[in-house]
Amino acid sequence: MEQMAALRAEWLAQLADAIEGAQRLAWQLGTSDGTSTEARDLYGRLEAARLELDSLRGLACVRESRIEPNWLQKLGFDPSPASPDQAPA
Repeated sequence: MEQMAALRAEWLAQLADAIEGAQRLAWQLGTSDGTSTEARDLYGRLEAARLELDSLRGLACVRESRIEPNWLQKLGFDPSPASPDQAPA
């Protein structure tokens, strides 16, 4: 499982680098010819892809975090239901 997470993180990092490089190229194309509508449109689509990638990377961090099964008890919460004849503590 950890190997799969590492491969996914590496792939997402490579994708982020590729998007960043494509954005630089689109920026250069847009500024070299004055104002290129196509280059601006391409840059905008690449930015949307980068934001989506950032979202995926954020979800990966949350999903892969290790949560201890007894975290509620550490906070002082008893998850066992109280029986009707027991008074709450």
